[in-house]
Amino acid sequence: MVPVLGRYAGLLTIGLLGLVVVGPLAVFLPLWSALTLGAVAAGAGGLALGRIATLKARCEKLSGEVDLLSRRLLKIETAAATAQPRPEVAGAAFEGQIAELTVEFGLLSGIVRDLTAVVSTQDSEIAGLKAASETPPESRSAPAAPPAEPDPIAAPPRPRAAPAPQEPSPAPSGPPVAAARPDPAAEPARPIPPRPIPPKPARDPDGEAEIIRAFEGDGLEIHLQPVVTLPQRKVVAYEALARLRIGGVPNAAEPEAFLPVLERYGRTTELDRRMLQRAAVVVRHLARRGSGTTLTYGLSPLSLFEPGLLRELARMVADDPTLAGLMIALPQASWRGLDAGQRGLLAPLRGRIGFSLDRTDDLRFDAAELAALGIGQVKVPARMLLRPGSDRGRLSDIAVEDTAPSLARAGIRLVATDVAEEADVPDLIDLDVPYAQGAAFATPRPVRAEVLADAAGAAPTPPTDLEPERRPFRSVLRRAV
Repeated sequence: MVPVLGRYAGLLTIGLLGLVVVGPLAVFLPLWSALTLGAVAAGAGGLALGRIATLKARCEKLSGEVDLLSRRLLKIETAAATAQPRPEVAGAAFEGQIAELTVEFGLLSGIVRDLTAVVSTQDSEIAGLKAASETPPESRSAPAAPPAEPDPIAAPPRPRAAPAPQEPSPAPSGPPVAAARPDPAAEPARPIPPRPIPPKPARDPDGEAEIIRAFEGDGLEIHLQPVVTLPQRKVVAYEALARLRIGGVPNAAEPEAFLPVLERYGRTTELDRRMLQRAAVVVRHLARRGSGTTLTYGLSPLSLFEPGLLRELARMVADDPTLAGLMIALPQASWRGLDAGQRGLLAPLRGRIGFSLDRTDDLRFDAAELAALGIGQVKVPARMLLRPGSDRGRLSDIAVEDTAPSLARAGIRLVATDVAEEADVPDLIDLDVPYAQGAAFATPRPVRAEVLADAAGAAPTPPTDLEPERRPFRSVLRRAV
């Protein structure tokens, strides 16, 4: 109460004085009281007008300051909207560009290694021909034994599926005399395994043309072979195998018959692309049925040097989570020879699909290293587990019966393949092998036509950003070797 009275003390004082003065005047002098009240009212009005003008000036000043602040805020928001991206976004884009460049360098290094191998082979052939042409006739007839050796071109060893040797050397196209005189200097030691060079099969133009026609037509088929548990023999997975129906032959040909021809003509990437599309259809069919079985398909080692295929596969599994049951397999030599570019291409696939190791060369498995690569399955021929032989280079430092438990501790399952005899099953059980595959359980069978009915709609379109730039040069390179 006191602060309020103190604030309005002046007004109260003037009011009281006016009442004391004007009251008697209003009684005795009405005219003078009226004039006094008018003067007082005029003074109060003047004071009010001055107060109003002062408040109006202050309001205009505040309005101008608010307008200035609003313009500054709008300018700041506009600058923030049109500014450069945030550091983390720019860093992610920069890492993506680095990954692209790493893949390009890996591809170029593989092509350079191919050219080096081709040039060294041609030099050795030219040196052998020069040495043969400079030999006198009498000395040329004396050493007649080397040409009698088996011709490596006529009967080359054919693997079960496209192998990836550690140090591939192309078969010479010259006469047997040049092949019988290898040049040790033509095979330099390489710290990184080079790109595998397709073998040179014996030329059969008519047979090769028929194989290519069947491949370009409707001759390619996908067959499935189950993987079972031991000893229950319950089907837990399948392996997708490529078969080619050539001509009017009732039985489809296995990869040993047509894969070397496709490698010679540079069609292995197309084979893997078509097989992956059909394998994706089968995996989706299994997912719709609620089955927990997985499907494994073995890629050709040459597909590691095709960035377009792996990027297409990464986009396909990213867009379709039902493909988590798909598993791609690579040879043991390819896993050991991965470079930075190939690791970068396989990185987007980790966690989305599974990785498998097959076409095993030896039992020297590093479980921790395999788990770091994302490999969840290792396939080993049954003969290598049951009859390892005496070659120390192919034996592991641990006992054979400890191979499966050591891999299982790292989350990797061991599958014994090519089990053809029923008598081998108890021996595999004694070695604690949890899974097996082979003719003793079931042979590969084609997929039903109704399952592949939606293959045309599920097939993704091949990428057009990288393939047209590199395919012609790689094709010429493959034909040159």
